[in-house]
Parts: sequence; C-alpha cells; structure tokens
Amino acid sequence: MKNLLIIILFTVFAVKAQSQNYELGKVTIAELQEKANPKDTTAPATILFKKGKSFFNYTNGKGFSAIHVYEFKIKIYKKEGLAWADQKVRFYIGYENLNEDRLEFSNAITYNLENGAIVKTKLESQGTFKKKVNKFWSEKMITLPNVKVGSVIEYKYVLKSENLLKLPDFEFQYDIPVNYFEYKTEIPEYFIYKPISIGNYPIESEAKLVTKSQSYENEHNQSGVLSYKQINTFYKGKDVPALTEEPYVNNVDNYRGAMQFEIERLRYPDTPVKDYAITWEGVATNIFKDEHFGKELNEKNFLVEDVKRLLTGVESPNDRMNIIFKFVQNKMNWNEVNDYYTDKGIVKAYSDQIGNVAEINFILINMLKLGGIDANPVLVSTIENGVPVYPTRTGFNYVIAGALVDGKLILLDATHKYTCPSILPLNVLNWKGRLIKADGTSQEINLDPTALSKENSTVFGKIGETGKMEGKMRIQRTDYDAYSFRTKHSNQNQENYLEKYEEELGDLKIANYKIENAKANFSEPVTETFDFVSENVVERIGGQLFINPLLFFTSSKNPFTQEKRQMGIYFGYPSQEKINMNFQIPDGYQVESMPNPIRISSENKAIVYTLNISKQENKIQISCIKEINNSIFAADDYNGLKDLFQKVIASQNEKIVLKKI
Repeated sequence: MKNLLIIILFTVFAVKAQSQNYELGKVTIAELQEKANPKDTTAPATILFKKGKSFFNYTNGKGFSAIHVYEFKIKIYKKEGLAWADQKVRFYIGYENLNEDRLEFSNAITYNLENGAIVKTKLESQGTFKKKVNKFWSEKMITLPNVKVGSVIEYKYVLKSENLLKLPDFEFQYDIPVNYFEYKTEIPEYFIYKPISIGNYPIESEAKLVTKSQSYENEHNQSGVLSYKQINTFYKGKDVPALTEEPYVNNVDNYRGAMQFEIERLRYPDTPVKDYAITWEGVATNIFKDEHFGKELNEKNFLVEDVKRLLTGVESPNDRMNIIFKFVQNKMNWNEVNDYYTDKGIVKAYSDQIGNVAEINFILINMLKLGGIDANPVLVSTIENGVPVYPTRTGFNYVIAGALVDGKLILLDATHKYTCPSILPLNVLNWKGRLIKADGTSQEINLDPTALSKENSTVFGKIGETGKMEGKMRIQRTDYDAYSFRTKHSNQNQENYLEKYEEELGDLKIANYKIENAKANFSEPVTETFDFVSENVVERIGGQLFINPLLFFTSSKNPFTQEKRQMGIYFGYPSQEKINMNFQIPDGYQVESMPNPIRISSENKAIVYTLNISKQENKIQISCIKEINNSIFAADDYNGLKDLFQKVIASQNEKIVLKKI
C-alpha cells in the first residue's frame, strides 16, 4: 500500500550516537530566547529531542521483562503550545496471565529565563495523576508547573512490562516538529522481532552483536549469572515536520512517523523455536489455540433449537443466512467493546443478550454453521486501530463473519443495528482482513467495497418571475450511502433533521416530507420525498435571471486547499452522486446562455465528473454525475485531485442566464 510507505527497517547508515548533545538538564539561554522554530515559524512548540531506550531484565523463575525509557525536551513558542505542559501516557492493564504494566514519570522540570538567568521549576511527586480508562487500559498524567510562552520543558517516564510479544510503538512525528530523535534497543538473542517503519522519513541506524550477562538469585538465594548474545541497535533522525490536519483522512496514525516491533519467534536454548507471526498460517494457528477464540467457535449445542425454529421450511442458503443474521442482530446488543477474543463467553453473552464484538459475531458464525452455511471468522483492524501490513496478531482488534453462499463470500457484522449482509460498519472498511480457519489456513480478504454506493437526487421544479422556485424532490441512497444516512439520522428527531437539512440546501422550505426504509429493510435504499419552496436559487439583476445549474446542490468551496499533502486522501467507499434536474422557466423569459457540457476525468478514471444541460421549449434539463471509484488515493495524487475538484466547482458555478423576451 504505497501511500502508507511502510517498509521493513534495514541498516541504512552507520552512525555514531551523539548523546552528549541531547541530555536532560542541558537547557541553554539560547534555547530559552528562541522565538520560533527556524524551519517552521507557524509551530506553536517544538520537540527539541525525544530519546527512547528498550532493554530486557532477567528475574530467576519469571524470565525476562522489558523496560522502556523515554525522555522529552520541548520548547514552547506560542500560547497554543501551552497545551504541551499536560502530558498523559496510557499503559496496558488487561492481561490475563501477566502482571499489568507499570509506568512512572520523573525529571519533570520547567525552565524559564528571568532577568537573564535560567530558573528551574520542578514538578513534585504529588503532581502525577492516575485514572483507569477501561478494563484494558490505565493512564497517568502530569502537568508541568510554571509553563509560559518561551519555556522549555523536560520530562522522563519509564514503562515496565512483562509483555514481550510487542514493544511499544516509538513515535517520532507529532502535531509539532521534532528536531531530533533517537531510539536504542538492546534485545537478547532469544527474541526475534520484526521492525517496521511508518512514514517517509530517513532513519539512520547502526546494529552490533555484543555479549551480555545479568546476575540473579535462584530459589536457594544463590547467585548466578546468565550470559547470552544481544543485538544492540541505534536509530536516529532529525528535522521531522509536524503532521498537520488534513481533510479526508481515515487515521492520521497510519501516516505518523513511528517504529514498531512485533515478535516473530522465540528461540530459547534447548527448546523448540516458537513461531508467533512470521507467517499468516502461524498467526491463524496461534489465535485458534486460544480458548477465548477456537473453543468458543465450537460452542453450538445451546443454539441448536433456535436455529431449527428459525429455518423450518427454509431451503435457500441465501434466505437462511439473512434470517440468521437478522435474528442475531435483533437479539444481541453490543457493549461497545472491540475484540477478537471473547470476554464472558458466547453462552453467557447469548443469555444476557449483550456481548463484545467477538461474542456477537461468534454466535452468528456458529448459527450459520448449524444452518448448513460455511462460515469463518475474519480478523479486522478497525480504522482507528491502524493497518496490519505484515503477519501480526496484535495488529487486529475486531472480528467479523465471512459466509460462503452460492460460491460467493459475504461479509457480515451483527454488532451494529443498521448493517446488513455485505454492508459493514464504516470503521471496519480498513484495507484488508484475514479469514482464518481452524486448520491453520488463512486468506486475505479485501474489505473495500467494489460496488458503487449511490445517491440519486431528482428535482422537478418551476421558477416564477420573481425568482422563487417551487417543486418536488426525491433522494434515494443505496448501500453505504444508505447506511451512513441511517446511522446519522434514523434516531434523530425528524423536525430537527429537517431544520438542518433546509439550512444545508440554502434555506429552502420543506413540506409533505416522507421517508422509506430508514429503520427497516436495511438492504433496501433509503428514499426521501418532499415538496419544496426556495427563494435563494435564482439571482435577479435588472431584467435577467441568473441560475446555478445545480441549484441548491452547487459546491462553492474546494475541500483541498493545502499546497502540499502528507497523507492519503480517503473517501470511505466508492460512490456515485447523480443529480437530475428538470425545471420550467418563467413565462416571458428565454435562455440567453447556458454552460457548456463538460466531462472531467482523473487518471485511470478513478474520478469521473460529467455535467450535461439541454433546453426543450420552456424547460431546462440537467444531468450531473460524479463517480469516485476508489476508496483511497495516495498523497502523490493530491495535486491532480485538487485541480479536478477546482474544475468541478468552476463548472457548477457557471450561470444559466434567462432574459425577458
């Protein structure tokens, strides 16, 4: 996926660490006097350096644990940068077989320049606050004292973890620039990690193999020494620009410069090598071995009677799938917990009628199997969780069902109330999923929809001599356009919705509003019909009337205004917007001029826009179609898209001119 620019790290350059230049406590008068980042004068603050180090500690009887140390030095330039005085770090507490992670802040100091002298203000220990985010995560927070515009702040934190399957991500790109970063890893030979770099920034690295020894006490209080080989790697980089906010982005963290390390295998002496994630088959096998996954997918007996009752007399596999899906969707309620492992188990979840994602969709899979349908779990990483490019267990956080019906794989998610077969929650449409089976085989599944979701608007109207327009409108939305509409508006008060919709359409007035399939028949289109009156679509100047060809659907602002683009452009799903206009001009007027028909297309027809206008007697007919055939475009395509959208806007703002006869 070229827009993510994710590559496996290799040694690029041999470099020597210059740590003496990047130490806490070495604040200078020049740093405190600096008024702006010389390479980005708009930055409200800058991370002068970020340092990280990960190393392993051995305890007899418990084995290895990991210690991760991070140091930050930050310069505040503007009042908007004062928010960096507040720092919070999450750490994992949701392990079943491991002790929870431990995190401690230290060395939190604010530096200010007062009367030409450097004044230090230390954060006292009672300035650290802890709160539990949920059953999986906790969070510690500090607020550095006496922070002002011009301050330099420093802090350090240490994270101790027994989780060796994945090291914490080392991020080196933020919403403010980073002048310098370095990261050291000291990894015993027993642990083989896959290093992955995210972003498009040069990282210099140097690695060497050394001999390491650690002393320990055994169960008899006797001293011992563990010796082994260790790979020490040093990474560094500089002048990383701020990751600025951009429109049409799925997850900014997909593009944020960072390094990730996930375990591939363990190779302890005199022990068979344990494969974790070097192949997708290894991933699938390990996941199915977990009792909260594979065992739960064999729990079917308690569902047998309900499946028999539901499917009596139903022969069609497609009908069987739809009946089971609707039953599970209606019966079960999602507790808003994403996971591909069960929590309380599907038997208890079924009885309680509430469960996490895995519990609900495992119930669905098991009922489909009982109904004679080949169904398997599909592992997914939601948009907010990022993209698992390489074989990984920890990269997934969600599971859906894949049902093979009449030779076609249909994806299902019963956790949300407005989904239907082949229509998933929008945050699940995240590149690729992985269908896995109990025999250890797996299959990559494309989650991006291939069919166009459509929004078709039809307008019949009549323009009066004063410029007032009256008419009827019909708007029909299919597939993901329909799903998006339902999730946004189905539980909204209709009066409030219409008030906002009238404003959105240029303050027209809506009457006789009707809607079909908003809260039922989710595989069918949502259809709105209403009468309208508008006094804002026609501009009257002298004896002429000026009309935008798309009336209240006219776009006036290009969403892409930045000169450069850092991130890919994400539209969610392929879509088609079609607008058909048919309106009568006032008596005593004739068309003086109309925009010319236009067709605009991007490379490979990924985006196609057409506008056709014709006149017949006293009626004007307009047809406009905009197709976006890809869900996501690379940042390299940005300039082309920006230019295309500008041409579209220009065409929509050319006027139809009417004059008196």
